[in-house]
Amino acid sequence: MTLTGKYVFLRAIEPADLQLLYKWENDTSVWKVSNTIRPFSKHILEKYIQDSHLDIYTTKQLRLIICKTGGTPIGTIDLFDFDPYHLRAGIGILIADEKEKQNGFGNEALKLLVDYCFSVLHLHQLFCNITADNKPSLKLFAKHKFKTSGFKK
Repeated sequence: MTLTGKYVFLRAIEPADLQLLYKWENDTSVWKVSNTIRPFSKHILEKYIQDSHLDIYTTKQLRLIICKTGGTPIGTIDLFDFDPYHLRAGIGILIADEKEKQNGFGNEALKLLVDYCFSVLHLHQLFCNITADNKPSLKLFAKHKFKTSGFKK
């Protein structure tokens, strides 16, 4: 399976993920890195889950749940601002639980999604938006050959 690694696998969002997404999306400590400025209602997230079966070419985004090999969800990884004309997209990743961070799960999830982007979606460019003080994310994306191309002020 394309989206399965040694320690994690990436899967589609399921209706049973509503509570998890509600918790993760409304965690104000990650709003700074996710460009979120307001809470999400369960109703909006339910609607999002219902529409998650739509094609990336329609929605211009793809969100997947990161699960440990035993099936425990530990975060999300997503493509956003998908541009089918220029064949590029942004990538965002969240390992939600502090105790699951720095264990290589984000590294493997990112590798799986990057490989999927180039081999299945045939993208030519991936990008991410990381704040200068987010050293773990900068290190993670640099490990996957992402280059710094500018700084937002």
